[in-house]
Amino acid sequence: LYEDSDIAAINKPAGLVCHAGAGIRSGTLVNALLHHMGPLETGDPQRPGIVHRLDKFTSGVMLIAKNLQAHRHLSQQFKSRAVKKEYAALVHGKPTPPSGTIDLPLGRDPKDRKKISTRARKSRSAITHYTVREDFGSVSLLSVRIETGRTHQIRVHMAQKGHPVVGDTVYGGDRMRSLPAKLSAALKDLQRPFLHSREVHFLHPKTGEALSFCAPLPPELELILSKLRQ
Repeated sequence: LYEDSDIAAINKPAGLVCHAGAGIRSGTLVNALLHHMGPLETGDPQRPGIVHRLDKFTSGVMLIAKNLQAHRHLSQQFKSRAVKKEYAALVHGKPTPPSGTIDLPLGRDPKDRKKISTRARKSRSAITHYTVREDFGSVSLLSVRIETGRTHQIRVHMAQKGHPVVGDTVYGGDRMRSLPAKLSAALKDLQRPFLHSREVHFLHPKTGEALSFCAPLPPELELILSKLRQ
């Protein structure tokens, strides 16, 4: 979406892992960045350029730091919650009230370390704001803004509220089976959680200029919305 000598803003596709780990050594976003940009002497040597992450199957805007100064500056903006992030999410049901805030600390699930939970022994603050944008009956399209960037934050918060992200089998179980026939038909080709990082707002680490970037919904999610609107 954008690149200069200090930063890049990319539109990450769903299915791409950000960096190596848990048996994954290649085919990551970091591999692609190094191929495109060359060596990145910034941040964790195992995660060069990475300031924040998106889940493997979440698409959308990500910021990349291309040097140490940019990495430090962007990391501080994330830490101080100066970076504003907005997502599009399709969830089961219709949250009430139609606009609200979920403030539930998150941490590793004590029974399954691969999952995140509101019942963790060690948890960190997590705040999610949501607004219903379109009501399709059994599912709703939300605009979601997060103050914190905890792992699986939106997915866990919405599931905890009783409105898991459509397509999220980890936290939503088999909710798809209970949908009306027409909705099931519209969603049958969805192979991922309907969660997309739509916008990011921040200050350029060198110039201080206020920047914002928007990633359009990928075609497979736009197709889902088109079917729902019909």
